[in-house]
Amino acid sequence: MSRVCPLGVIPLKWINKLERKYRRYAISNLMTYIIALNAAVYVINLLIPQSNLYAKLALNPAMILRGEIWRLITFLFLPPSSSPIFIVFVLYFYYLVGSNLEYQWGSFRFNIYYLIGVLSTIAASFISYAITGFGLVSPEHLNLSLFLAFAHLFPYFEVLLFFFIPIKVKYLAWFNWAFIVFALIFRPLPMKLAAIASVVNYFIFFGSDLITTIKLRIQTYKKRKRFREAFKNDRRRH
Repeated sequence: MSRVCPLGVIPLKWINKLERKYRRYAISNLMTYIIALNAAVYVINLLIPQSNLYAKLALNPAMILRGEIWRLITFLFLPPSSSPIFIVFVLYFYYLVGSNLEYQWGSFRFNIYYLIGVLSTIAASFISYAITGFGLVSPEHLNLSLFLAFAHLFPYFEVLLFFFIPIKVKYLAWFNWAFIVFALIFRPLPMKLAAIASVVNYFIFFGSDLITTIKLRIQTYKKRKRFREAFKNDRRRH
């Protein structure tokens, strides 16, 4: 598979320290395993619909508290779509996203990013359950966090929307950010918590970069404003 040209590496000191100590425990090609298990669950459910497999694997806090602790892991294997055609596109896309992030960061950093997303999703599910009695959170929000990281690093990478419309991923990211903001403002609490969970790892990895970018833009704006004012004053004197 061809790789896309990255914008940069995340310089997080705490990850550097962890990587030096625990690099050997990183799972290489993590997204390959996740996608393969998604595909396997989809096929099994398609062939044996009476198995009710999705419900048995879902992140359900009530059932986890009753001892079904496997759900803390198996919810990651729930496919994002029920359409046979769409599932192929979606799984390939997330494989592309995940494998390029791992290629860019290395296996350990990608594992950490994914793990933070998993823990955030689980936390959101249990908090929602404790407050509202409803705690089902799909892994799609975790996949969204992967996409946001990918769009941040590779904003000009193009995909075919609806299989024939070329569009840069940065525009799709804007749409997803709008969806997150909408959920935070208008959606019920479980959806608000899920939206927050989908960006925790993103802000941990890219927060300092975003702050630096904002500061530079403010400085640039102030410099341009001072230049325009100085230019106007100079014209008045002449």
